[in-house]
Amino acid sequence: MNSFLRNSAQDILKRHETLQDIVIVLPNRRAGLFFRQHLGSLIQTPIWMPEVKTIEDVFFQLSGQRPADDLTLIFELYKVYQNLNPEAESFDQFYFWGEMILKDFNDVDQFLANAEKLYLHLSEIKELESDLSFLSESQIELIKQFWNAFQRQDRKHQEKFLRFWQVLSPLYKNFQAALDVSGLAYAGKIYRKVAMELEGLPAPTKKHVFVGFNAFTATEEKLIKHFIAEFAAEIYWDIDAYYLEDKNQEAGMFFREYQKDKIFGPTFPEIIPNHIEARQAIIKTYATPLKSNQANLVGAILEKVDPQENWEETVVILPDEQLLFPVLHVLPDTINKVNVTMGYPIRNAPVYAFLEAVLEMQRFVKMEGENVLFYHQQIKNLLSTIYLKAAAPAFAMKLLQQIQEQNMIHVPLSLLKEGGRLYELVFQKVQSANLFSYLAGLIQALAEQLEEEPLQRSYLFQCFKQLNRVREVLEKQDIQRLDMEFMVRLFRQIFREVKLPFEGEPLQGLQLMGVLESRNLDFRRVIICNMNEDSFPPSGGLNSMIPFNIRRAFGLPVQEQNDAIYAYTFYRLLHSAEEVHMIYATASDQGKSGEKSRYIQQMQIEMGLEQKDEVVFVPIDLKATGEISIEKTAEVLALLDMYKIWDNGAALTSFSPSAINVFIDCRLKFYLKYLAGLEEKEEVKEEVDAAVFGNIAHYSMEFLYEGFIQRKNRMVLESDDFEDLKANWVYPAIEKGVRKFYKLEEDKDSKLNGQIAIVRDVLHRYILRLLEIDQAAAPLQILSMEKGHKAIFEVDAAYGTFKVGLKGFIDRVDQQNGSIRLIDYKSGADKKDFAKVEDLFDSNIKKRNKAAMQTLFYGLLYQSMHPENTLPLKPALFNFKEVFQEDFNPYLQEKESRKPAKEVHDYKDYQVVFERQLGDKLAELFDPSVPFDQTEDLDKCKNCPYKEICGR
Repeated sequence: MNSFLRNSAQDILKRHETLQDIVIVLPNRRAGLFFRQHLGSLIQTPIWMPEVKTIEDVFFQLSGQRPADDLTLIFELYKVYQNLNPEAESFDQFYFWGEMILKDFNDVDQFLANAEKLYLHLSEIKELESDLSFLSESQIELIKQFWNAFQRQDRKHQEKFLRFWQVLSPLYKNFQAALDVSGLAYAGKIYRKVAMELEGLPAPTKKHVFVGFNAFTATEEKLIKHFIAEFAAEIYWDIDAYYLEDKNQEAGMFFREYQKDKIFGPTFPEIIPNHIEARQAIIKTYATPLKSNQANLVGAILEKVDPQENWEETVVILPDEQLLFPVLHVLPDTINKVNVTMGYPIRNAPVYAFLEAVLEMQRFVKMEGENVLFYHQQIKNLLSTIYLKAAAPAFAMKLLQQIQEQNMIHVPLSLLKEGGRLYELVFQKVQSANLFSYLAGLIQALAEQLEEEPLQRSYLFQCFKQLNRVREVLEKQDIQRLDMEFMVRLFRQIFREVKLPFEGEPLQGLQLMGVLESRNLDFRRVIICNMNEDSFPPSGGLNSMIPFNIRRAFGLPVQEQNDAIYAYTFYRLLHSAEEVHMIYATASDQGKSGEKSRYIQQMQIEMGLEQKDEVVFVPIDLKATGEISIEKTAEVLALLDMYKIWDNGAALTSFSPSAINVFIDCRLKFYLKYLAGLEEKEEVKEEVDAAVFGNIAHYSMEFLYEGFIQRKNRMVLESDDFEDLKANWVYPAIEKGVRKFYKLEEDKDSKLNGQIAIVRDVLHRYILRLLEIDQAAAPLQILSMEKGHKAIFEVDAAYGTFKVGLKGFIDRVDQQNGSIRLIDYKSGADKKDFAKVEDLFDSNIKKRNKAAMQTLFYGLLYQSMHPENTLPLKPALFNFKEVFQEDFNPYLQEKESRKPAKEVHDYKDYQVVFERQLGDKLAELFDPSVPFDQTEDLDKCKNCPYKEICGR
């Protein structure tokens, strides 16, 4: 296999008798490692190896200085910025801009731009125009283009830009001075210093050989030219005629410029290699619908490789590091060694998500006196993590259930500490000054818990290292504002770039690497994932404060240069490749298009590749969900048997009016809810909706009247009794109702959120109104409150007659004016009128009156439990939304179109028809030939909790 590094090592060995007097300079350490390996394989006798460095090593050694870390530099930059801008924003708000400004300063120095002229205030345009000697005509034209475009902006934007731009020149100048005093530097400053002092540089003791470079910064170019011209340094170009001689190929852009240079030009080989065209590799492209499915495809390609081959000659290029673990999981068993040459972002690890959730929790800590309270959402997130679940699984599950049942908006610290040591460490109120020791203690505790999981411990170790580094930097800084918001933002900004480095033997096994890590390395088989536009090459755009035209005019890198670097990196992979597999996803993902990379398009045209992209389908059905119909098999019918009355007169369960209503609306929903047992997802409700309000109202009315009965030892309420009830007993009843709904013990603090306080006041008004209505109807006798009623009902089905159980809780049963009223409290907008009883069971009627069906159902239950009753049974709906109306009437109304409404005075007048309709509906429910299928009325699906199952 052709190898640039091997060929270069062979040529150097041939041309130099001794290697100990040579310094080999390469673009990165990875290339240096492979260079040493090739050189070692070529040497037959003992010999001193040459010194192998990277280009940055050369600069740092010549300057005698190494760059400080970015966080320290941004702090230094912020101090200078504060001195220039008395109204400077806080450090955490400046951090993002600081990163960008520091990068710009680095570019300015790396490319030897004149910072004073570059950052010149635009109001001093005349001064700049008078001294343009250092710029070419094309550069001057670019700057004028920017000024013309800038002058067309509105005044507000102009002034805003000018104010900020005006700061940058003194900021650059003062920052340099501050760094000189502190002895700190960034890479660009070091490079510039070395480049500007080359004339006084003494001749090196060793000959320098530069190998495999593509795009130089201005400082690198100046240094290498100086070494070639003054110290007879050599340079080896890693090039191919395919893109060098074609002027349309962006991959050869830099090389074509270097060929014209009087110093670089003579160093190019007389005969330019033509590996790409001569080799004519087998090239295949694959399109797959989902990004994640690319990993499976990589595994399938590698499975076809002969296990006896050298895996070192196969590389998988991953432009997107998120694919690393999916690819590792699908590698064939025949691959026993893998070298990963890329970092995996900590932000994608579960440990980071846990630490971020802990910090988010600290932002919402609440104090009530001495009690520490945590917001429920963060607590639920943390209790759902593997770390807290593993520490106390039963406690975590019980607490999540308790939060749900009691609708705990805020969870007390005392409750959380019951989980054990890890819970005590996690759940505490932390001051921002103690945040680092808090997180460090958490990380150490997690590391002890995860002793058997080396990968997780590696994540924790990287987090711990980064944490200590940030702590050391912060301790040296004088920051006035160090609150929790600042610390959380700083944590996110700094940790987002931390990566987990992988350890391994880089010269053995299958190679997995990022795009830029592949420079100068040659492989026989190349597999590239994410060959999508905006991924390889990455999306355009440089984060910079310096406008594009000005960057270009002053020789700073723009997107065109970035594109050329990535194009070269891509075509370079083809130098030695005999087999190339390129995979792209057709679906858009995270803002990136599903379009295949321009490199694939270019190759297919330039190389005349006639084969089409192979489309790899995901092995799942992506079609729209078909209709669901559950046939009544023997197993399903067995489930229905739990509703049947046994010989002992009991049933496992009974039909409620809600269950009957669900079956009428949608048979499938009945099956899912009552037979399959799929419970609706419950959430902690911060807003008190109609259901919560209604439940608390039910409980409050129950406690109000039951309390009266206990105190007075009588069940009849006279008109005079209501004044005392309204004045003294409504609030205590509501308090008890709240406690019952949220499952709070009597002696437990019932302080909830502000909305509950408002609900108490609103509910007080409603109950006072209900008492006024009852007072007007007095005297009345309370027969029962919130009592369960049952009935045995005979069903005449197709395969015989059997009995089923019916049940229901009647909110209130009272006797008034010679009638027994069956009262149902409603918090919604339920109507009281219906045309005829048959309509209550007709699923085709859009606005079927479910509430009327329910209250008539209560008549069946009551009469069944009290067959001796001869008084009229009067169904009633106390609809909260109507009680304040002057003509409020709680009774059901039978109203056919164009006929006057007829009040329902007695259930028994409708009993025969109602029970016949109910019997028919239950017979249908038990009929083996009628499946549990979906409703055809899609309006009923809008708020159905099972609509995702149905795909509606």
